[in-house]
Amino acid sequence: MKLSKTEEQLMKYLWKLEKAFMKDLLEEYPEPKPATTTVATLLKRMADKGFVAYTLYGKSREYYPLVEKTTYFSTHVNSLIKNFFNNSASQFASFFTSETNLSTAELEELRKIVDQEIEKKKK
Repeated sequence: MKLSKTEEQLMKYLWKLEKAFMKDLLEEYPEPKPATTTVATLLKRMADKGFVAYTLYGKSREYYPLVEKTTYFSTHVNSLIKNFFNNSASQFASFFTSETNLSTAELEELRKIVDQEIEKKKK
C-alpha cells in the first residue's frame, strides 16, 4: 500500500520523532501549519492503511510508525525499477548516474558503496 504525498510528509516527521503526540507533529510543520483536524484525518487514514498506530493516554494519543523508513522506501525503489526500468537495476543505475547531475566526488562515493556491497556479498 502507498501513502499520498501529504501522508508521506507526515510520516517523515513521525519517523524522525519515533513517537509523537499531535502537538509534536504539528510543531514539525513549517508555517503555515495545517489544521489539527487535517493532521488527525491524515493519521486516521495512515492507521487504516497499517502505517501508524497509537497508544492512548487518557484522551491523548501518542502515535508511532508501524513501517520502517528503509522498508517503505526500498519497496518504492524496487517498484520503480520494476515498472520503469524493465526490472533492471543496471538500467536504473545508468539513468540515475547520467540524469541526476552527480559530481565526480558523488560518483566516486557511489562506486565505493557498490564496491563495499560487492565485497559483502562475496563473503
